Amino acid sequence: MKSTSATFRNLALGLVGALWFTGAADAAEVRVMISGGLTAAYKALVPEFEKATGNKVLTEYGPSMGTTANAIPVRLERGEPADVLIMVGYALNDLASKGKVVAGSQVDLTKSPIGVAVKSGAPKPDISSVDAVKRALLAAKTIAYSDSASGVYVSTEMFDKLGITEAMKDKARKIPATPVGEIVAHGEAELGFQQISELKPVKGIDIVGPLPNELQKITIFSAGIATGSKEPEAGRALIKFLASPAAREAIIASGMEPIPAGAN
Repeated sequence: MKSTSATFRNLALGLVGALWFTGAADAAEVRVMISGGLTAAYKALVPEFEKATGNKVLTEYGPSMGTTANAIPVRLERGEPADVLIMVGYALNDLASKGKVVAGSQVDLTKSPIGVAVKSGAPKPDISSVDAVKRALLAAKTIAYSDSASGVYVSTEMFDKLGITEAMKDKARKIPATPVGEIVAHGEAELGFQQISELKPVKGIDIVGPLPNELQKITIFSAGIATGSKEPEAGRALIKFLASPAAREAIIASGMEPIPAGAN
């Protein structure tokens, strides 16, 4: 007997496939730009979408913001083609305000908490309270945070909230483009801060846990159709699948919380 999750997945895949094939006779190539937070779940789900629809998904990876060459806004400015953008929600909305995203196409997919990581086998600091996090940060010799949403929060809000901005200046650094977990795994930072979903796929680290509620910052990841998309309907089918019950299990396994489609 099939499990409830398997039944939901089959129903959702069937719906997505039907929606696509009623609108197009030929398979499409769907070009996606995606930031790190949703990557693990996305990689698990895309093969199922391709099998159900016959479409081919072509993916480029990069941060939701920043000025590195592979950052999604920079890619779009260069004129790189895209059908679907999957990234931090407020960054996606900013692109929509600049005419880079089809108005009203945005769909919120997941909620992502920030976690703390240490190198595998290293002592795990207490991060169970605000004071404990402050002590851990002051005791650490080196700290790394991302150049995307979680890092912006850690460096511009959390340090200030803890009253340790000055103390962090010489030992906390922003990591552009590279996953923070890799920096920690290589021993280049004692503590790393990034979304748990971006820490989980990295080998060589231990995740201490999420930040306590009083310090936590939840990031919303959203998807939308890029302006100038050549395959908008196939793109919408992909977004619909990622927002469906079929994606729930993979999203939870990646360390994120799915946002039900009806909540958008």
